[in-house]
Amino acid sequence: QVQLVETGGGLVQAGGSLRLSCAASGGTFSFSAYAMGWFRQAPGKEREFVAGVSRTGNSTNYADSVKGRFTISRDNTQNTVYLQMNSLKPEDTAVYYCAADWGSHYARAIEGVYDYWGQGTQVTVSS
Repeated sequence: QVQLVETGGGLVQAGGSLRLSCAASGGTFSFSAYAMGWFRQAPGKEREFVAGVSRTGNSTNYADSVKGRFTISRDNTQNTVYLQMNSLKPEDTAVYYCAADWGSHYARAIEGVYDYWGQGTQVTVSS
């Protein structure tokens, strides 16, 4: 059974930083065979794509709202994907989820293509 576990969420003031981690484990899961993505869902809103990283980590993509502030990376030796979030804004407040996509080398921004999801971690940015 594949498990994705997010950590690193919390409460931070506007302008601050947080680093989220997502550790993958389980069965015959081969972490490097999956593109990885971060999504978020704010109260009353649909879940949205935030950032993605390819299987090898050489290619990344971001939502326009976080470009220049967030950085996604992965360590295939540790089966972990990270999201470094800088210059946080109150509108970044949401539950953040990591997800694994087997079907593509590159991370896709479409929620429905992802095969596995974590349980989410809350990020709250105060003004």
